[in-house]
Amino acid sequence: GKALYQVCASCHGLEGEGNPALNSPKISGQESWYVKRQLEYFKHGIRGTNPEDTFGAQMAPMAATLIDESAINNVSAYIASLPDKPAAQTIKGDIDNGKDLYETCSKCHGRQAEGKWSVNAPRIAGKSDWYLLTQLKNFKHGLRGAHPGDVTGRQMESMVLSLNEEKMQDIIAYINSL
Repeated sequence: GKALYQVCASCHGLEGEGNPALNSPKISGQESWYVKRQLEYFKHGIRGTNPEDTFGAQMAPMAATLIDESAINNVSAYIASLPDKPAAQTIKGDIDNGKDLYETCSKCHGRQAEGKWSVNAPRIAGKSDWYLLTQLKNFKHGLRGAHPGDVTGRQMESMVLSLNEEKMQDIIAYINSL
């Protein structure tokens, strides 16, 4: 996985710390099962194919370099082994309001935003907050989760419909406090 990760490192960093200038989120600390699923989604056109999702489209050719399931498994395992340092915080919001709003999110993502494999919800604590905001907007506007093969994305799509950007920022500010 380490050798295969070198392609990923050009955007996500040697330790998976991310690079906002390249629109590449922090991926270290993410579980291998989630990384694997996302790489498969990018590779098979389930994610990153909406013409308005320019950042998602950047990942499709990268995922295509992983030639088989073994390669995806290996790079996913390597990413999961990278040191997990929280991403820099860039989102400001009302943490108390975010805590109240996060109650719904916690049913899947966990009380501490640690993620839950049993409901296909990834860890979101310590991740790039600007990326979380982008993805919430993408789910809301159908840029992510709308593909028929993205069953878990469809769950998120329905969860964000009632959120405006201020509420999204409040939730993310609360997640940053965990």
